[in-house]
Amino acid sequence: MIYVSSDMHGYPLDRFLKLLEKAGFGNGDELYILGDVIDRNGEGGVAMLRWIMRRPNVRMLMGNHEDMLLSCEFLFDEIAADEEPQFSDDEVRAYHQWARNGARPTVLSLLRLLQESPEELKVLFNFIRNLPLYATVSAGGKDFVLVHSGLGNFAPDRDLDDYEPDELFWTRPTPDVKYFPDRMTILGHTPTGYMFGEWGKIFRTETWIDIDTGAAGGGSPMLLRLDDMAEFYADPEVLRKAPAKKPAKKTVKKDGEKDKKE
Repeated sequence: MIYVSSDMHGYPLDRFLKLLEKAGFGNGDELYILGDVIDRNGEGGVAMLRWIMRRPNVRMLMGNHEDMLLSCEFLFDEIAADEEPQFSDDEVRAYHQWARNGARPTVLSLLRLLQESPEELKVLFNFIRNLPLYATVSAGGKDFVLVHSGLGNFAPDRDLDDYEPDELFWTRPTPDVKYFPDRMTILGHTPTGYMFGEWGKIFRTETWIDIDTGAAGGGSPMLLRLDDMAEFYADPEVLRKAPAKKPAKKTVKKDGEKDKKE
């Protein structure tokens, strides 16, 4: 069986493991996480990242929050006690953007890891740097494209390798946008309640499904099993709660193209 989830944003690992157990996820199954494991809540998702790295049947895609983290890797360089860090203007801008989008708990966790195990921190960054931007899978006799946010400037004959990272990290499709006619696209990034009006539940269109159910704002992630399209939710009560926080700070284009960076 193939499961997908997305946008954990610091969701507690122990509670996510209970969701996997609830869905019947086992060692013979595969799980794809569509990015944005980090930031916003709790300890910033570092425990989840370390768990993912150790599970051969769990695969993760790059999200815009992991991309922002990589742009700020300089924050975690080891600096001598008598050395004053020097940051370029581009580095300062990169950190300000990440900070506006919930970086603090992740930064604190990674700084602790830097003190406890610098080598493991290097392994973690190497893992993130090598995350794929998309995946294609087949399950239940159907084909799927898995991507963090959608397909900006979509064209049906455009090769997936030709998309720019921002087109895959920051796109917010409107409900009228159509993707591939012969395969379903599964995405996250946009909490369904913000654009589609139903808090905590996935949003389906004819050609794509948004599975970001609002963990960034204090809700819970969900699992979608592609073999039979069964939905698994961590907490039924969350379906009736609107998240308190807003999505990452970018301006959403109404035509469904990628967001404009601040």
